[in-house]
Amino acid sequence: MASSSQPRPVAVVIGASRGIGRQVAIDLASEGYRVVVAAKSTSDASKVSPFPPDPNSSESTINTVQREIQEAGKESLAIEVDTRSPESIERLFQKTYDAYKRLDVLIYNSGAIWWAPVDRTPLKRFQLLQSVNMEGLYSAVQTSLPLFEKNGWNGRIIVVSPPIYSRFFKGKTAYAVGKVGMSVLTKGLAVDWKRQGKNNMAITSIWPATAIISAATPDSRLLPDLRKPTIFSDAILEILKSPAQSVSGSLVLDEDFLRERGMQDFSKYSVVPGSSPQRIMPASFPTLAVAEEDDEGLPASSVGEITQRDSRI
Repeated sequence: MASSSQPRPVAVVIGASRGIGRQVAIDLASEGYRVVVAAKSTSDASKVSPFPPDPNSSESTINTVQREIQEAGKESLAIEVDTRSPESIERLFQKTYDAYKRLDVLIYNSGAIWWAPVDRTPLKRFQLLQSVNMEGLYSAVQTSLPLFEKNGWNGRIIVVSPPIYSRFFKGKTAYAVGKVGMSVLTKGLAVDWKRQGKNNMAITSIWPATAIISAATPDSRLLPDLRKPTIFSDAILEILKSPAQSVSGSLVLDEDFLRERGMQDFSKYSVVPGSSPQRIMPASFPTLAVAEEDDEGLPASSVGEITQRDSRI
Protein backbone atom coordinates (compact mmCIF):
# COMPACT_ATOMS: atom_id res chain seq x y z
CA MET A 1 0.00 0.00 0.00
CA ALA A 2 1.22 3.54 -0.75
CA SER A 3 2.35 5.91 1.97
CA SER A 4 0.34 9.01 2.82
CA SER A 5 2.55 11.10 0.51
CA GLN A 6 1.91 8.87 -2.50
CA PRO A 7 -1.25 8.36 -4.54
CA ARG A 8 -3.21 5.37 -3.31
CA PRO A 9 -2.81 2.38 -5.63
CA VAL A 10 -5.54 1.36 -8.05
CA ALA A 11 -6.74 -2.21 -8.55
CA VAL A 12 -9.07 -3.44 -11.28
CA VAL A 13 -10.93 -6.62 -10.33
CA ILE A 14 -12.63 -8.26 -13.32
CA GLY A 15 -15.33 -10.68 -12.21
CA ALA A 16 -16.06 -8.87 -8.95
CA SER A 17 -19.83 -8.94 -8.69
CA ARG A 18 -20.11 -11.88 -6.28
CA GLY A 19 -18.29 -14.70 -4.54
CA ILE A 20 -14.50 -14.67 -4.62
CA GLY A 21 -14.27 -11.56 -6.79
CA ARG A 22 -16.48 -9.55 -4.47
CA GLN A 23 -14.44 -10.59 -1.44
CA VAL A 24 -11.17 -9.70 -3.17
CA ALA A 25 -12.50 -6.26 -4.13
CA ILE A 26 -13.71 -5.53 -0.59
CA ASP A 27 -10.47 -6.68 1.02
CA LEU A 28 -8.31 -4.71 -1.43
CA ALA A 29 -10.32 -1.62 -0.55
CA SER A 30 -9.79 -2.26 3.15
CA GLU A 31 -6.05 -2.37 2.44
CA GLY A 32 -6.16 1.11 0.93
CA TYR A 33 -6.59 0.37 -2.77
CA ARG A 34 -8.96 2.35 -4.90
CA VAL A 35 -10.90 -0.52 -6.45
CA VAL A 36 -12.55 -0.71 -9.85
CA VAL A 37 -15.28 -3.34 -9.56
CA ALA A 38 -15.90 -4.83 -13.01
CA ALA A 39 -18.31 -7.49 -14.31
CA LYS A 40 -21.42 -7.84 -16.47
CA SER A 41 -24.04 -7.75 -13.72
CA THR A 42 -25.40 -4.34 -12.74
CA SER A 43 -28.29 -3.06 -10.63
CA ASP A 44 -29.63 -0.05 -8.80
CA ALA A 45 -27.82 -0.67 -5.51
CA SER A 46 -29.91 1.95 -3.70
CA LYS A 47 -33.01 -0.23 -4.12
CA VAL A 48 -31.50 -3.51 -2.90
CA SER A 49 -33.12 -4.69 0.33
CA PRO A 50 -31.95 -6.17 2.58
CA PHE A 51 -28.48 -4.81 2.13
CA PRO A 52 -25.90 -6.14 1.67
CA PRO A 53 -27.36 -8.95 -0.43
CA ASP A 54 -26.33 -12.60 -0.34
CA PRO A 55 -22.82 -12.38 -1.88
CA ASN A 56 -23.41 -15.58 -3.87
CA SER A 57 -26.77 -14.56 -5.34
CA SER A 58 -27.79 -12.63 -8.44
CA GLU A 59 -28.68 -9.74 -6.13
CA SER A 60 -24.96 -9.11 -5.70
CA THR A 61 -23.71 -6.95 -8.58
CA ILE A 62 -20.85 -4.57 -9.25
CA ASN A 63 -23.05 -1.77 -7.95
CA THR A 64 -23.86 -3.43 -4.64
CA VAL A 65 -20.17 -4.28 -4.18
CA GLN A 66 -19.27 -0.65 -4.89
CA ARG A 67 -21.85 0.43 -2.32
CA GLU A 68 -20.46 -1.99 0.27
CA ILE A 69 -16.98 -0.55 -0.24
CA GLN A 70 -18.15 3.05 -0.14
CA GLU A 71 -20.25 2.51 2.99
CA ALA A 72 -17.09 1.21 4.66
CA GLY A 73 -15.50 4.60 3.91
CA LYS A 74 -13.34 3.40 1.03
CA GLU A 75 -13.13 4.41 -2.62
CA SER A 76 -14.56 2.36 -5.46
CA LEU A 77 -15.80 2.65 -9.02
CA ALA A 78 -18.18 0.19 -10.70
CA ILE A 79 -17.68 -0.32 -14.44
CA GLU A 80 -19.66 -2.79 -16.52
CA VAL A 81 -17.56 -5.05 -18.72
CA ASP A 82 -18.20 -7.99 -21.03
CA THR A 83 -14.97 -9.99 -21.24
CA ARG A 84 -16.10 -11.51 -24.54
CA SER A 85 -15.76 -8.07 -26.13
CA PRO A 86 -12.31 -6.48 -26.62
CA GLU A 87 -14.05 -3.14 -27.10
CA SER A 88 -15.77 -3.47 -23.73
CA ILE A 89 -12.44 -4.28 -22.10
CA GLU A 90 -10.84 -1.26 -23.75
CA ARG A 91 -13.61 0.95 -22.35
CA LEU A 92 -13.02 -0.50 -18.90
CA PHE A 93 -9.36 0.48 -18.85
CA GLN A 94 -9.98 3.84 -20.48
CA LYS A 95 -12.56 4.70 -17.82
CA THR A 96 -10.17 3.49 -15.14
CA TYR A 97 -7.41 5.73 -16.42
CA ASP A 98 -9.77 8.67 -16.87
CA ALA A 99 -10.84 8.33 -13.23
CA TYR A 100 -7.54 7.53 -11.51
CA LYS A 101 -4.69 8.16 -13.98
CA ARG A 102 -2.95 4.95 -12.96
CA LEU A 103 -3.16 1.17 -12.68
CA ASP A 104 -1.24 -0.88 -10.11
CA VAL A 105 -3.04 -4.22 -9.95
CA LEU A 106 -5.17 -6.23 -12.38
CA ILE A 107 -7.03 -9.27 -11.07
CA TYR A 108 -8.75 -11.48 -13.64
CA ASN A 109 -11.41 -13.55 -11.88
CA SER A 110 -13.92 -13.73 -14.72
CA GLY A 111 -14.62 -17.25 -15.93
CA ALA A 112 -17.06 -19.61 -17.64
CA ILE A 113 -17.46 -23.19 -16.40
CA TRP A 114 -18.45 -26.32 -18.30
CA TRP A 115 -17.38 -29.75 -17.09
CA ALA A 116 -18.14 -32.42 -19.67
CA PRO A 117 -16.32 -34.81 -22.02
CA VAL A 118 -15.40 -33.60 -25.50
CA ASP A 119 -18.28 -35.49 -27.15
CA ARG A 120 -20.75 -33.61 -24.94
CA THR A 121 -19.22 -30.19 -25.47
CA PRO A 122 -20.61 -28.46 -28.58
CA LEU A 123 -18.31 -26.16 -30.52
CA LYS A 124 -20.31 -23.08 -29.49
CA ARG A 125 -19.86 -24.00 -25.83
CA PHE A 126 -16.13 -24.49 -26.41
CA GLN A 127 -15.91 -21.09 -28.08
CA LEU A 128 -17.76 -19.44 -25.19
CA LEU A 129 -15.34 -20.96 -22.70
CA GLN A 130 -12.32 -19.69 -24.59
CA SER A 131 -13.79 -16.23 -25.21
CA VAL A 132 -14.43 -15.63 -21.50
CA ASN A 133 -11.44 -17.47 -20.05
CA MET A 134 -8.37 -17.38 -22.28
CA GLU A 135 -9.29 -14.68 -24.78
CA GLY A 136 -10.81 -12.41 -22.15
CA LEU A 137 -7.67 -12.64 -20.04
CA TYR A 138 -5.39 -12.06 -23.03
CA SER A 139 -7.40 -9.01 -24.06
CA ALA A 140 -7.36 -7.61 -20.52
CA VAL A 141 -3.59 -8.13 -20.22
CA GLN A 142 -2.86 -6.57 -23.62
CA THR A 143 -5.09 -3.59 -22.91
CA SER A 144 -3.62 -3.03 -19.45
CA LEU A 145 0.03 -2.99 -20.55
CA PRO A 146 0.08 0.67 -21.70
CA LEU A 147 -1.29 1.69 -18.28
CA PHE A 148 1.41 -0.29 -16.49
CA GLU A 149 3.96 1.38 -18.76
CA LYS A 150 2.65 4.81 -17.74
CA ASN A 151 3.19 3.64 -14.15
CA GLY A 152 6.86 2.95 -14.83
CA TRP A 153 6.34 -0.81 -15.23
CA ASN A 154 5.45 -1.19 -11.57
CA GLY A 155 2.47 -3.46 -11.16
CA ARG A 156 0.95 -6.86 -10.60
CA ILE A 157 -1.42 -9.15 -12.47
CA ILE A 158 -3.22 -11.93 -10.63
CA VAL A 159 -4.91 -14.66 -12.69
CA VAL A 160 -7.41 -17.16 -11.33
CA SER A 161 -6.13 -20.29 -13.05
CA PRO A 162 -4.75 -23.65 -11.91
CA PRO A 163 -1.41 -25.37 -11.68
CA ILE A 164 -0.73 -27.48 -14.78
CA TYR A 165 -1.09 -31.21 -14.16
CA SER A 166 -2.71 -34.16 -15.94
CA ARG A 167 -5.61 -34.87 -13.58
CA PHE A 168 -7.06 -31.43 -14.25
CA PHE A 169 -7.86 -32.38 -17.87
CA LYS A 170 -10.00 -35.41 -17.03
CA GLY A 171 -13.67 -35.12 -17.92
CA LYS A 172 -13.51 -31.39 -18.63
CA THR A 173 -11.13 -30.99 -21.54
CA ALA A 174 -12.78 -27.95 -23.13
CA TYR A 175 -12.74 -26.11 -19.82
CA ALA A 176 -9.16 -27.19 -19.12
CA VAL A 177 -7.96 -25.91 -22.51
CA GLY A 178 -8.81 -22.35 -21.54
CA LYS A 179 -7.90 -22.45 -17.85
CA VAL A 180 -4.54 -24.12 -18.46
CA GLY A 181 -3.99 -21.68 -21.31
CA MET A 182 -4.39 -18.88 -18.76
CA SER A 183 -1.65 -20.48 -16.66
CA VAL A 184 0.57 -20.76 -19.74
CA LEU A 185 0.11 -17.01 -20.25
CA THR A 186 1.23 -16.48 -16.66
CA LYS A 187 4.38 -18.51 -17.26
CA GLY A 188 5.14 -16.91 -20.62
CA LEU A 189 4.54 -13.28 -19.69
CA ALA A 190 6.70 -13.67 -16.60
CA VAL A 191 9.56 -14.82 -18.83
CA ASP A 192 8.98 -11.91 -21.22
CA TRP A 193 9.18 -9.37 -18.40
CA LYS A 194 12.29 -10.95 -16.93
CA ARG A 195 14.05 -10.82 -20.31
CA GLN A 196 12.97 -7.21 -20.77
CA GLY A 197 14.26 -6.19 -17.36
CA LYS A 198 10.79 -5.31 -16.05
CA ASN A 199 11.69 -6.58 -12.60
CA ASN A 200 8.95 -4.65 -10.79
CA MET A 201 6.22 -6.38 -12.79
CA ALA A 202 4.83 -9.74 -11.71
CA ILE A 203 2.07 -12.04 -12.92
CA THR A 204 0.88 -14.87 -10.69
CA SER A 205 -1.82 -17.52 -11.04
CA ILE A 206 -3.78 -18.67 -8.00
CA TRP A 207 -6.27 -21.50 -7.46
CA PRO A 208 -8.14 -22.83 -4.40
CA ALA A 209 -6.72 -25.90 -2.66
CA THR A 210 -10.16 -26.56 -1.14
CA ALA A 211 -13.57 -25.73 -2.57
CA ILE A 212 -14.83 -22.24 -1.76
CA ILE A 213 -18.48 -21.40 -1.16
CA SER A 214 -20.04 -19.70 -4.19
CA ALA A 215 -23.04 -19.76 -6.50
CA ALA A 216 -21.50 -22.91 -8.00
CA THR A 217 -21.77 -24.77 -4.66
CA PRO A 218 -25.48 -24.42 -3.73
CA ASP A 219 -25.92 -27.88 -2.18
CA SER A 220 -26.11 -27.39 1.60
CA ARG A 221 -24.71 -30.89 2.08
CA LEU A 222 -21.38 -29.57 0.78
CA LEU A 223 -21.04 -26.88 3.43
CA PRO A 224 -18.71 -28.85 5.77
CA ASP A 225 -16.26 -29.22 2.88
CA LEU A 226 -16.28 -25.54 1.89
CA ARG A 227 -14.15 -22.58 2.87
CA LYS A 228 -14.95 -18.88 2.93
CA PRO A 229 -13.60 -16.73 0.07
CA THR A 230 -11.50 -14.79 2.57
CA ILE A 231 -8.80 -17.46 2.27
CA PHE A 232 -8.47 -16.59 -1.41
CA SER A 233 -8.36 -12.84 -0.87
CA ASP A 234 -5.88 -13.23 2.00
CA ALA A 235 -3.59 -15.21 -0.28
CA ILE A 236 -3.88 -12.57 -3.02
CA LEU A 237 -3.02 -9.80 -0.58
CA GLU A 238 0.01 -11.81 0.53
CA ILE A 239 1.09 -12.24 -3.10
CA LEU A 240 0.82 -8.48 -3.64
CA LYS A 241 3.03 -7.85 -0.60
CA SER A 242 5.71 -10.29 -1.81
CA PRO A 243 8.73 -9.16 -3.88
CA ALA A 244 7.77 -9.21 -7.56
CA GLN A 245 10.39 -11.68 -8.71
CA SER A 246 9.57 -14.13 -5.92
CA VAL A 247 6.04 -14.67 -7.28
CA SER A 248 6.18 -13.82 -10.99
CA GLY A 249 5.36 -16.84 -13.11
CA SER A 250 4.21 -18.86 -10.09
CA LEU A 251 1.11 -21.06 -10.19
CA VAL A 252 0.09 -21.19 -6.52
CA LEU A 253 -2.68 -22.59 -4.34
CA ASP A 254 -4.23 -20.30 -1.75
CA GLU A 255 -3.66 -22.54 1.28
CA ASP A 256 -0.17 -23.65 0.25
CA PHE A 257 0.98 -20.09 -0.39
CA LEU A 258 -0.29 -18.89 2.98
CA ARG A 259 1.29 -21.90 4.66
CA GLU A 260 4.64 -21.04 3.05
CA ARG A 261 4.25 -17.55 4.52
CA GLY A 262 3.86 -18.94 8.02
CA MET A 263 0.12 -19.54 8.49
CA GLN A 264 -0.68 -22.74 10.37
CA ASP A 265 -4.29 -22.46 11.51
CA PHE A 266 -6.90 -22.37 8.72
CA SER A 267 -9.93 -23.05 10.89
CA LYS A 268 -11.22 -19.48 10.56
CA TYR A 269 -11.89 -20.11 6.89
CA SER A 270 -14.26 -23.07 7.37
CA VAL A 271 -17.85 -22.26 6.42
CA VAL A 272 -19.04 -24.67 9.12
CA PRO A 273 -17.15 -23.94 12.36
CA GLY A 274 -15.13 -26.92 13.52
CA SER A 275 -15.26 -28.71 10.18
CA SER A 276 -12.17 -29.79 8.24
CA PRO A 277 -12.85 -29.18 4.53
CA GLN A 278 -11.39 -31.84 2.27
CA ARG A 279 -8.57 -30.75 -0.02
CA ILE A 280 -9.51 -31.09 -3.69
CA MET A 281 -6.07 -30.45 -5.18
CA PRO A 282 -2.99 -32.73 -5.29
CA ALA A 283 -0.36 -32.36 -2.59
CA SER A 284 2.38 -31.55 -5.14
CA PHE A 285 2.70 -30.68 -8.82
CA PRO A 286 5.16 -31.24 -11.69
CA THR A 287 7.75 -28.49 -12.11
CA LEU A 288 7.30 -28.38 -15.93
CA ALA A 289 10.99 -27.50 -16.31
CA VAL A 290 13.33 -29.50 -18.58
CA ALA A 291 17.11 -29.84 -18.65
CA GLU A 292 17.23 -27.69 -21.79
CA GLU A 293 15.18 -24.93 -20.16
CA ASP A 294 17.28 -22.08 -21.62
CA ASP A 295 17.33 -23.57 -25.14
CA GLU A 296 14.77 -21.93 -27.44
CA GLY A 297 14.36 -25.18 -29.37
CA LEU A 298 15.68 -23.62 -32.57
CA PRO A 299 19.08 -23.67 -34.28
CA ALA A 300 21.38 -21.00 -32.88
CA SER A 301 21.41 -19.16 -36.22
CA SER A 302 17.61 -18.95 -36.26
CA VAL A 303 17.51 -17.61 -32.71
CA GLY A 304 20.01 -14.92 -33.70
CA GLU A 305 17.95 -13.93 -36.74
CA ILE A 306 14.76 -13.73 -34.66
CA THR A 307 16.50 -11.62 -32.01
CA GLN A 308 17.85 -9.24 -34.63
CA ARG A 309 14.45 -8.94 -36.32
CA ASP A 310 12.68 -8.31 -33.00
CA SER A 311 15.18 -5.60 -32.11
CA ARG A 312 14.26 -3.69 -35.28
CA ILE A 313 10.52 -3.69 -34.54
